[in-house]
Amino acid sequence: MSKSQVIHGLVLVSLSIGTFALVLNVTGCTPQNATSAPSSSTLSATPAPRLAEVPPARGVVGCPRATVNVSSADELSLALIDAAPDDVIALAAGNYQGNFVATTSGTIDAPITLCGEIDSVLDGGDPMDGYVVHLDGAKYWNLWGSSVTNGQKGVMADGTVGSTIRGLTVSTIGDEAIHLRRFSTDNIVADNTVFDTGLRKPKFGEGVYIGTAESNWCDISECQPDRSDRNTVTGNSFSQTTSEGVDVKEGTSNGIVSNNTFDGSALREADSWVDIKGNGWVIESNVGTNSLQDGFQTHEIQDGWGTDIVFRDNVATVNGPGFGYSLTPELDNIVECNNTATNADEGVMNVICQMP
Repeated sequence: MSKSQVIHGLVLVSLSIGTFALVLNVTGCTPQNATSAPSSSTLSATPAPRLAEVPPARGVVGCPRATVNVSSADELSLALIDAAPDDVIALAAGNYQGNFVATTSGTIDAPITLCGEIDSVLDGGDPMDGYVVHLDGAKYWNLWGSSVTNGQKGVMADGTVGSTIRGLTVSTIGDEAIHLRRFSTDNIVADNTVFDTGLRKPKFGEGVYIGTAESNWCDISECQPDRSDRNTVTGNSFSQTTSEGVDVKEGTSNGIVSNNTFDGSALREADSWVDIKGNGWVIESNVGTNSLQDGFQTHEIQDGWGTDIVFRDNVATVNGPGFGYSLTPELDNIVECNNTATNADEGVMNVICQMP
């Protein structure tokens, strides 16, 4: 295939965003088993998961029923310690320097919300050390609207369930900006702006990182796959990341990466915008430009992982030497014919596309 070849026959999909709710699970992506995704023979009868419902954009005015108003780092730390289900912690504009930890859980009907505006700045003080915000076993949280900066990691979520990380501006980070791990499931990472990562180690400068690499399972997940499943990454903007915009590790299943934009101009230690090593993921309606090698990739790092992945309606302007879509190996992964790629020196994809 030539450098400028485009797959024709684009299928237009009409999507409906659901009604606002404080915590929303991914719709339509509850798996029938832990590692399966629709195969080519079942795509028409059982469509692969579509986009998750997410709340509309909101600033601090969208903090409903504020129960705690804070304006200093000490007040914020105390509010996190005292947090209870249905609390809404509203951040005034200003700089909040420290490492902020939440350990209390909300509930599915009464989540805990921490929200602010872009000038409500959570500042870790050092991009070489610490987590700026840490959901440490805390479930059913909403982190909305503020800025997160100057930490080794921006937002770290360990064992969180049913949480929403939305509308944050995450920048000037030593490693990855947002990380869901240690069996974090059914979460939504939506409408965040992520840039300037990998300042400590470019190899670890991902925008969003899901799960745990197999080499670290014994440290993080008792030597078992870190099943951080059914997470959705949607509507985010990634730029100036030294590693992938979205990196999905082996051991994870049945998530969605959709409607994100990627600019890979600053890539140094990765050669694609998105790298999927888990099972049953749907990669849909993303737009990427500028890569060191390929646009979108899959890999089989661990036997049995890196399969049943569906690529649909993505647009790749690679401006690089590889493919728009590179499956290594192909396994049971599907690149639908409605994906496009331009300026990819090796061609649109390294497999034969399939009709949706």
